[in-house]
This record gives sequence, C-alpha cells and structure tokens, in this order.
Amino acid sequence: MLELRAGIVGTGSALPEKVITNADLEKVVDTTDQWITERTGIKKRHQAAAHETTSSLSTKAARRALEMSGHKPKDVDMIICSTISPDMPLPATAAFVQHELGVPPCLAFDLAAACSGFLFGLTVAEQFIKTKKARCIILVGAEILSRYVDYNDRTTCVIFGDGVAAAVVAAVDSPSGILAAEMHTNGELAKQLYIPGGGTAQPATHESIDQGLHYIKMRGNELFKAAIRSMEEVSLRTMRKANVAAEEIDLFIPHQANRRITSAVRERLNVPLEKVYNNIESVGNKSSASIPICLDECVRSGRVKKNDLILMTAFGAGATWGSIVMKW
Repeated sequence: MLELRAGIVGTGSALPEKVITNADLEKVVDTTDQWITERTGIKKRHQAAAHETTSSLSTKAARRALEMSGHKPKDVDMIICSTISPDMPLPATAAFVQHELGVPPCLAFDLAAACSGFLFGLTVAEQFIKTKKARCIILVGAEILSRYVDYNDRTTCVIFGDGVAAAVVAAVDSPSGILAAEMHTNGELAKQLYIPGGGTAQPATHESIDQGLHYIKMRGNELFKAAIRSMEEVSLRTMRKANVAAEEIDLFIPHQANRRITSAVRERLNVPLEKVYNNIESVGNKSSASIPICLDECVRSGRVKKNDLILMTAFGAGATWGSIVMKW
C-alpha cells in the first residue's frame, strides 16, 4: 500500500496591475536605482489599488489554483490564509475568502508567520491531509504590504510589494508529495522586523499614527546574517530528513527577501545557479506570498516537471524560518 502524503495539486497567483519602479521611488525618497539594485536586487514591485484587498486578491488566486487542480469550491473543506496584512483585525481574512469563493461552511482561519507563513501553512495543511481530517485545502499566501510601508523610510519602502498566491493541498500517492519539513520561531529577534502600532501593546491613537508606529520597522543588518545562517542550516537538516542530497534538488525556491541573501544561501548549499528561481527583481519582497508566487510561475511556465525535487526555504519576522522538500 502506498504511503499517503500531502502534496500541491494546483497553484494560482494574483498581482495588482500597478507597478512601482525604482525610478518612481527616486522621486519620493532619498534613494537611487543603483542603491536599491545593489543592496536588494529589486527593480520594481506591485502596489494594490484602493479597491483591492487581501481577500479579493486571495480569491482570484484561489480560483486559479482550484481550476488547475480540477477541484470545485464545494470540494474545499479548509482554508488557511497566511498573511500579516489582513483585511481587518476581526474576522479572519480566510472568512471573506470562503464566502467570496462560494465554499460551503468549513474550517477557515488566518496564520501569521510573515515571510515563512506559506511554509508554516503547508506543514499545518499536511497534518490535516495525512490524518484524513481534510481532503481539499486551499492555502493562501497573501500580502498588501504597501499599506504598512512608510514611503519616507528608504530602508523599507524599496523592499516590499503586494501580491497573492494560492495552492490546493490534497492527498497524493507516494513518491510524490511533501517528503520532509522543519519550522522554527525565535522571539528573541521579534523586534528586528515588526509593526509596533495597531495591536494591544500600542493601540491605534492619533499619537501612534503621528509617530508612524503602524509602519514596518526593520533592523536589516541584524537580520542579514541570521537569515543566511538559518536558511542554510534548516535546508540542510530538511534535506537530510528527506534523504536527499543537494545535487539531487531540481529546483530551489528561496524566500525573495534580498538577492544577496539568496545568493549566499545558494552558495553555501552548493546548489547550481540554474536550479534556483528568483523573481525579486520584478516583484520585490512579498512576505508570505513570495514563495508561492515563485512556485506558481514555475508550474505555469513548465519549469516544474513531474517527479522534480523542490526545496523551499524561508526566513522572516518573528523571527521565523523553515524549509520543505517536496517531490512534484
């Protein structure tokens, strides 16, 4: 009898039409295209229109993923929305997605793990599939970070963008599916990348808004080394758990945080450049949406083929980090 595994059977993404280039940012903040490109590898990023919400973009991406998978909204019995930019604090963005998709009442909730959120969500979905508590799960990585960015802060406004991607997670037969996963959180690094205002610690007030506490704050230098070290170590451990060597990996999708970080991790893992997928130049850092957007682009372009071994690794606020090895 074949082992029951959880796998991704459909992907979809949705990007806002508006694009913000480095030249656009040069007009509003003290920066240059050269400075941004050298430090991040980013040339442009998408920005949601006023009428677009995290749930509306999520619904578009989820519909595309369902269409690819062959499943219908009535088949869905769980929705996980990984986001740090929800429609509102209450209720969960997943509730709006469930309603807009026309999915019957089901288990639907949000998960907040920042840039590692999609991988965290995938490990949660895996448990429900393997224990047969769910059969068809929509997992969304969704961010509209432009509404949390201070366009007077050149260290953050040049990095983050908006976008959404979704995956349909269901049971697949061995040897396909998730082979190994490992996730971590270290709260000691929590205030290296955070939004201090708007929660119970710093409720929204005129004063907090005037102080810009509802914008993303980042200490990039402290995170840079931690990201490289953590992504390398967790990738190696996950590959060992999966009994897979680095040279066997067909596609490495790292979180799109910074081109220098992904390059350093790739070199440490000894993964050839042609096996690494990057789209940070054209979309920027989309937090939990980064990895699934990359995956959707690879699937739809034919970059991913049956039986390919895929390594996905992320590091983000929390600090959170994790890695998954999956056979397509």
